[in-house]
Amino acid sequence: MNIQRSEQPGERPSVRVRQRADGDAEECVRVLAEVHRLDGYPVNWPDRPGEWLSSGPLLGSWVAEREGRLVGHVSLSPGGEGDLAPTLWSEQNGATRDMTAVVGRLFVDPQARGHRIGALLIGHAVEEARSRGLHPVLDVVTTDTAAAALYERLGWKLMATVEQRWSPHRTVAIRCYAAPS
Repeated sequence: MNIQRSEQPGERPSVRVRQRADGDAEECVRVLAEVHRLDGYPVNWPDRPGEWLSSGPLLGSWVAEREGRLVGHVSLSPGGEGDLAPTLWSEQNGATRDMTAVVGRLFVDPQARGHRIGALLIGHAVEEARSRGLHPVLDVVTTDTAAAALYERLGWKLMATVEQRWSPHRTVAIRCYAAPS
């Protein structure tokens, strides 16, 4: 499924969201490296970033293109062991974790920001989750204030801020969000 945001004359070029293809891995890693350099996401740079983007069971992964160039990425997966938001949502809604889908691996090329690409990617992941009868949730480190601001602008509900142990010597504060109903 492709989604394209059309533009009116004089507006910015359109952005197209499409399913991520095997051939996108190298460009995704290049964009992710730039995001990591500027924003520190992901907090822990993976040894194999291409595999990190595809790790675990995925319900789908999509990329955004602007003017024929890959400028963003998002994925959707079932809740994994380290995901806190599915548990919180299920406890707050009297449901089970398997009724959620985790939006993750979201990033936008710093040079392409300001064009609603992040919102478009999130919207695509939310639509996919809902088409499967799942409620979208996500976790984000508290230091990623720009991401948290985006989620809140889009109406996502902060369920809780919790501490999560990432290693024997490192605890990280995580904000857990649920998509609007």
